[in-house]
Amino acid sequence: MKKIILVCAILSFVFTAHSQSQRDVILTIDNTPVYKQEFLRVYKKNLDLVKDASQKSVDGYLDLFIDYKLKVKEAYAQKLDQGKAYIKEFEKYRSQLSRNYLFEPKIEEDMALEAFERSKEQINAQHVLIRVGYDALPQDTLMAYNKATQVRQKAINGADFTDLVLQYSEEPNTQQQKGNLGYFSAFSMVYPFENAAYNTKVGEISKITRTSYGYHVIKVLDRRPTGNEITVSHIMVSTKNDNPDVDPQVRINELYQLLNQGQKFEDLAKQFSEDKNSGISGGKLKPFTRGKLRAPKFEDAAFALQTPGEVSKPILSSFGWHIIRLEAISEPKTYEQQRERLLAQGNRGERLMAVTSEIRSKIKDKYGYTNDANYTTFFNQFVDKEIFSRRWEYDTLNPSLDKVIFTIGNTNFYYRDFAAHLAVRQKRPIPTSIKTIESCVKYMYDDFETGVLQDYFRDRLEEENLDYAAVINEYRDGLLIFDVMEKNIWNVAKTDTLALQAFYQKNKDRYLWQDRVDATILTSDQRAALEESKILLEQGKTPSQVKTLLNSDEGLRVLLSKGMYEKGDKQLPEEFKFVEGLSKIYKNQSGFTLLQVHQVLPAGEKSFDQVRGSVMSHYQQELEASWMQSLKVKYPVTVHKKTLKKIKKEFKK
Repeated sequence: MKKIILVCAILSFVFTAHSQSQRDVILTIDNTPVYKQEFLRVYKKNLDLVKDASQKSVDGYLDLFIDYKLKVKEAYAQKLDQGKAYIKEFEKYRSQLSRNYLFEPKIEEDMALEAFERSKEQINAQHVLIRVGYDALPQDTLMAYNKATQVRQKAINGADFTDLVLQYSEEPNTQQQKGNLGYFSAFSMVYPFENAAYNTKVGEISKITRTSYGYHVIKVLDRRPTGNEITVSHIMVSTKNDNPDVDPQVRINELYQLLNQGQKFEDLAKQFSEDKNSGISGGKLKPFTRGKLRAPKFEDAAFALQTPGEVSKPILSSFGWHIIRLEAISEPKTYEQQRERLLAQGNRGERLMAVTSEIRSKIKDKYGYTNDANYTTFFNQFVDKEIFSRRWEYDTLNPSLDKVIFTIGNTNFYYRDFAAHLAVRQKRPIPTSIKTIESCVKYMYDDFETGVLQDYFRDRLEEENLDYAAVINEYRDGLLIFDVMEKNIWNVAKTDTLALQAFYQKNKDRYLWQDRVDATILTSDQRAALEESKILLEQGKTPSQVKTLLNSDEGLRVLLSKGMYEKGDKQLPEEFKFVEGLSKIYKNQSGFTLLQVHQVLPAGEKSFDQVRGSVMSHYQQELEASWMQSLKVKYPVTVHKKTLKKIKKEFKK
């Protein structure tokens, strides 16, 4: 997972330039030129992604770009591009990526339009799954299909569909889910399943549908409009909180009382919401439509709100307790507004597989194709029955194999190419429906031709399509940078424990606790309530007793929190004094705060075990800085100031 994330991050710093001889040189690395246009594309593409302000300038970003180039150069020097794992992963990605470019514009547009229309409606369905993979033996596939046929016929004849699910479905959690999928829309399911569901009327049974999971029989239970997109904010109290002093349901009801007493939603979300991502922005979530969150109870409560500003009562979801406020109801988006996203989502998964046969014919049309229709006559005699037992062999020196079997573009493929394919392909299972040598040859020829056509197309993509060339080179270099970093930095830091501990000892002052307090925090929007609390605490009452005395069903006057708080914690007042005992009453954004400090723990060193992750990260940074200096010595870098000046001038316009 780490490798995928890093490669994706690296991709945003990479580009392949074409016809570079006609462009200005921005720098040379070990006398190898790097061109202005290459740098400009990356800089413009990633300017908004750079968080460090010092690296947003042309000079600052150029430093990042140089480091990237040096790492790639060193990866090639260490021959990491020749590693088996690298080659395998790159070829896998190359194969997947090239399939995106096999789409013609009209096919892309048609599929995007189809998805747009489907996205207006959601389907609620139930299904029976008979599991069988695409790589299953033919007899297993046939058995699964016959079983699915039996299920469908029983459903059509009126059998209770839930009973059929429980009796036949091989989906995990069948007993709990009973085949129910809930409401879904375009892109929620694999494409063949989506097609079957959308082409089936409410109450009817679909045709038998094959996906990578197996055969499906689908019953459509309902259809409903997707509805408008909404924006909500929420305050969440997790039910997975390990703090024994906080009951999630009690806490959410306390917060709801505070809202009803006039405290601001945003202030309570910032201070108390346990959804950290939204809490810092006052609880606001990204806009969503029905079904998008895959949290039905939360969605039902959110969509039940009618007017912006309306607040729900506390509701329980699979994540915890929530209070939800409706912020806005959006107008429906047009196709043009969603077109780019729909096109991007359409270039994935089984939507690509759905057009494979059409793509094959398009490749032939694009480059020109002819074949020798008599190849079957020759191979019916050349191949014997040993191919069915995977022991067929042939004379590689046979001159008859030098005949052209088909031509694509200007490239010929020969009988011997197909013979070599047969020798390898026979090692894998052959469908049991194939009984004769003739049918076997035809079956394997189709397999051979498909692979050759796709390889031919893929090999020319980098020459013909600049966008593809850029992306594939990004991935190529991204994998190399991952491998070179792993070999020279990350693995070194992981395995050299003595060096890691020595780094910790040398930099102990970087790993310190701030001042901390073990305290109970009382908050209220009424100063008088905390003044009463302070008097009661001075009289010897416990914080829990104070809470009971001051709060009632009619109103919540005091909110209680207990724990260990480090200097800078959002619940501590900015001017808080770290002293044991009762504090003064502090004014904050949403009200007032009083603390009962049980113990003050002064700043101090964190143990190696407590900060091992941070130490490793810092040590890796130090290793990388030293390594990069050595690369700059090994591969001298010269920046062409005249070209750099031109670039800066362009960005000042």
